[in-house]
Amino acid sequence: MIHENYKCDFYFIRHGQSESNATPGLAAGENYDAPLTDLGIRQATALGKRLRKLRIGFDRIFSSSLTRAVQTTNAMLFGMEENDKTFELVDEIIEQQIKGWRGVPISEAITPEVEISRAIKGKDFVAPGGESIREVQRRASNWIENEFIYNRDFCSRPVSSRIAVIGHGNTSRAIFQYIMGFDERLIYRLGIDNTSISRFIFDSGGWSVACLNDKAHLEGDLLGAWETGV
Repeated sequence: MIHENYKCDFYFIRHGQSESNATPGLAAGENYDAPLTDLGIRQATALGKRLRKLRIGFDRIFSSSLTRAVQTTNAMLFGMEENDKTFELVDEIIEQQIKGWRGVPISEAITPEVEISRAIKGKDFVAPGGESIREVQRRASNWIENEFIYNRDFCSRPVSSRIAVIGHGNTSRAIFQYIMGFDERLIYRLGIDNTSISRFIFDSGGWSVACLNDKAHLEGDLLGAWETGV
């Protein structure tokens, strides 16, 4: 049973610009574990400075185990002036993996036939050597449920926690569709910029949405474009 005063304030944050993001036109980045660019580091640092200015701190921080998310977390903490703060690595929230599309131009990978198949199969569409969005959603949502929602030792107490989850574009889209239940055809239409914040609250009344794709800390040359690819 969830305690009436239990509350988790989730800040889902996408990583900063990676080397793969900086190479447009590919269906999936050639390097699945691509590091951040200099711009990505600056974006994450700006995020941290904004959080510090707003006096927003986190009780717990979780990062995808991929390099770009770990670097984003470290740069964010640097901007928050909390370099010594620890965080946990989570394999379950890494980006959707599509081995067969790595380094392949979008025009070659996503043909009209593939578009039709993806439209028909929706979350169950599987690209060559890859995961479906449903599979990504399952591993990520299972982690959220096991760690927070159905963790009786945690949610049966009057806990109020602010939690940062630093992850990826398509994995975040899968999580948000799991939370909100919107038409799965809209998954790839959801814009999620590098280092943007999407905030969700879970309490005894269930889930509520506070904001999506908040990127107020990105101005001028820090502002990039969101992508639907991985």
